[in-house]
Amino acid sequence: MKRSDVFRALALEDVNTGGFDGNWLGSGPELEVRSPIDGSRLATVKQVTEAEYDRVVDRAHTAFLEWRKVPAPKRGELIRRLGEKLREHKSALGALVTLEMGKIRAEGEGEVQEMIDVCDFANGLSRQLYGLTMQSERPDHHMREQWHPLGVVGVVTAFNFPVAVWSWNAAIAAVCGDATLWKPASSTPLTAIAVTKLAAEVCRDCGADPAIFSLVIGRGSTVGDRLLHDKRVPLVSATGSCGVGKRVAEVVGLRLGRTILELGGNNAILVTPYANLGLAVPAIVFGSVGTAGQRCTSTRRIIVHRSVRDALVDRLVHAYRGVRIGDPMEDGTLMGPLVNRNAVDALLEARRRVQEEGGRILYGGERLEGPGYPGGLYVTPCIAAAENHFAIVQKETFAPILYIIEYGDAASSPFEAIDELEEAIRLHNDVPQGLSSSIFTDNVREAEYFLSHRGSDCGIANVNIGTSGAEIGGAFGGEKETGGGRESGSDSWKAYMRRQTNTVNWSTELPLAQGLSFDVE
Repeated sequence: MKRSDVFRALALEDVNTGGFDGNWLGSGPELEVRSPIDGSRLATVKQVTEAEYDRVVDRAHTAFLEWRKVPAPKRGELIRRLGEKLREHKSALGALVTLEMGKIRAEGEGEVQEMIDVCDFANGLSRQLYGLTMQSERPDHHMREQWHPLGVVGVVTAFNFPVAVWSWNAAIAAVCGDATLWKPASSTPLTAIAVTKLAAEVCRDCGADPAIFSLVIGRGSTVGDRLLHDKRVPLVSATGSCGVGKRVAEVVGLRLGRTILELGGNNAILVTPYANLGLAVPAIVFGSVGTAGQRCTSTRRIIVHRSVRDALVDRLVHAYRGVRIGDPMEDGTLMGPLVNRNAVDALLEARRRVQEEGGRILYGGERLEGPGYPGGLYVTPCIAAAENHFAIVQKETFAPILYIIEYGDAASSPFEAIDELEEAIRLHNDVPQGLSSSIFTDNVREAEYFLSHRGSDCGIANVNIGTSGAEIGGAFGGEKETGGGRESGSDSWKAYMRRQTNTVNWSTELPLAQGLSFDVE
């Protein structure tokens, strides 16, 4: 699709306002949005001022007070319709993701499909917001647990998934009876505007206040910081770097607010002598090269047994050479540009540092220039031999660089190799982050060991699939410096509600718990 067709389909203008409280507003500094594909200007966004931010939050809170009265299944019907609206605009919205962020068309449309899937999940969830009943120790009493809507949920999203992560939060928060306040990344505001327009249209068709899906596009130092300090926002869900997450946790925690943090990953795949390399290689290539290595679940480290190391590396280098790099809007492209020059510089610096620390470059890691690579943001994905303790390996580089780390003895027998798995898991867990992980093995003992309490310390642990591409049915998130948050599936809906325990006495007596006696004459 042409840029003009995408903009027309999504009602975007050459100059857009970046605040929504049921109506569009924005009189702050102008933000020029450029495509990483070729550096061309896409549009301009007028950001919100601090006063306009306050207006948006006030309207969102007012909308919440009414929305919480709507029965949850009716809320689910609105989200079902939102999913249908996204289906209608999947092609255009996916193209906009590609234009603004740089991921290939298949991944752009896949991100929109993820939004659709989350809407389907949330619609079903709207009839399953279950509480519990509990037995009371006092006669003729009953106890139960209820879940009530929480309020306005702040959603801070990152550039690499400019729309999907919003849906993980907004769709589930909406069926829970909450309103959401969205602050997108400054590099990808147009996708946020387009989605908010679609959501507002659905709300109006359903007779709901569109302010339940509010939007503020503004500088992090002003609007973003104001959101973190805002007591009208009881929960902030933030996706970003570990450094950003620490700031969010500190500020929101000081006001005793809640956070859902989805931060950095340093994700590893273990490849054992029992691995099917025919499965492992494509999983590794997609995990490390997909989205140009700019996913929080991107594969960063391969911990491979020495007996299969050379065979694996040969296949990976061959596969990397076959990765078509270029315009992500073109069919057949597997890797587009990095998001900005800082990302390119980070890759080049990681390449330099891994060699400085004693590693070797096995393939790639160079900037691509000339015809077919406009804008200076295209690189070849990099494979490097490294040690897990290298400082650069301990750090997440948000770019396509993959570290090959060896374990075990090349001459080990199969039984000895299983015992050596402890070494591999120790290496795997010896990083500050803990998001996604995987093992490739056809040995059930190795697989179960990896999934046990003695195995992977990540929030996500897989067997014979890669680290990237999680389904929406499972709760998504990680441990350690990844932040501990959980979004999307399973029972993550509980984070968007407040829990209340009820005890009802239907007797004519007043017995006390724990057998206490407190008689008053």
